[in-house]
Amino acid sequence: MSRTIYELQGFAIALDKVAFVSRVFDADLNEGFQFNVAFYPELKLPFKFATRDDAELNRQLFLKALKD
Repeated sequence: MSRTIYELQGFAIALDKVAFVSRVFDADLNEGFQFNVAFYPELKLPFKFATRDDAELNRQLFLKALKD
C-alpha cells in the first residue's frame, strides 16, 4: 500500500482526502466511544470502539499517520 493509504476498521482511507478528525466522544445508544473522520466534500465515517482507551489509541495512531 502507498504511504497515503491507512486502514481502520476495514476501511482503506486516502489520507490526503481527510478534511477533519473529531475528538473522541460517547457514541449514541451506549455503543461505546467514537470519533469521526470527515472527507472532502461530504463523506463522514464514524469509528466506534468498546472503550475510550481503544478509541483514543486508534485516533492517535490515525493522526500520526496523517502527519507522516
